[in-house]
Order: sequence, then C-alpha cells, then structure tokens
Amino acid sequence: MSGRSVEVTLTKAGRMKIRYPAEVLTEDGARLSVRAPWAADGVRDFGFVRFEPGDVFVEHYWSDRWFTVKEVWSADGALKGWYCDITRPAVIDGSGVVIEDLDLDLWVSADGSEVLRLDEDEFAASGLTASDPEAAACAVVALDELEVLGREGLIELLR
Repeated sequence: MSGRSVEVTLTKAGRMKIRYPAEVLTEDGARLSVRAPWAADGVRDFGFVRFEPGDVFVEHYWSDRWFTVKEVWSADGALKGWYCDITRPAVIDGSGVVIEDLDLDLWVSADGSEVLRLDEDEFAASGLTASDPEAAACAVVALDELEVLGREGLIELLR
C-alpha cells in the first residue's frame, strides 16, 4: 500500500549503520520503492556530489538483486543523479526493508557524464572475498551490471 511509512535499515559488517523512516511509493513483493529526506546530519560532500538537508531520495530495493538504486533529488526538485549501493538482496517485510552494505558503490550523474565506481578499496579490505566468495562474486557482477547501465544511459530504467 503506497503512502504508508516504513523503516529503512542499512547494516554494514553486522552493525546498524543508519535507520530512518520512509514513505512507500510502490511495492510488489520482490521490489519496494520509497521516498525519504536526506537522513544524515549536515552535508556530505563526496566531491562529485553533495548530499544535504532538503535533498530527497527515491530509493528502490529488490529482494532478488544485489544492489539498491537511490535517485537523489535536490530541494528545488532537480535530479542530482543515482547513487547505487551494492548490497545483499534486501529483506523486505511489512514494516520496512533491511539491507546489508557490501562496500561497493556506483555514482551516475543526472546527465550521465559521470559514472564512478566507488569504494573498491574498502571492498578489497573487507575480506568478503575470503569469508564469502560467492557473495563477493555476486557483488562484483552487480557493480559491473550497474556500470554498464550507467554508461549506456539506462540506469533510470531501474525506477
């Protein structure tokens, strides 16, 4: 049911990283799309994009895919781009969604001119390739797939 509030929980290395409320836009069992304001305190400047108070995220989660896609909108309604987290498949239930961050990320600017693979050093240092080689392989494949979609201007098809 759209319009209801759910909780989004992001974990990393077995610990909760952030939890925040979001409004359900659509859900179909394997997929949940929500809208949420920028949930962290203050501004986060990555150099290629700034997340700041007033920004709105339209977030898409799947229980059968190894990634999440977040459309990032400025307070004035301009699309900044898509921030994609490589995660284990989402656990979606009636109260919300839980995702486990696997350290890899991808940024695609709104105009498609920037497609940036992020945090590959963190992924390598995480030890996932040794502790869970199957998950590590799925993570790399997901990042590669998203990069192709980003470079071909097709990332918005995941909306």
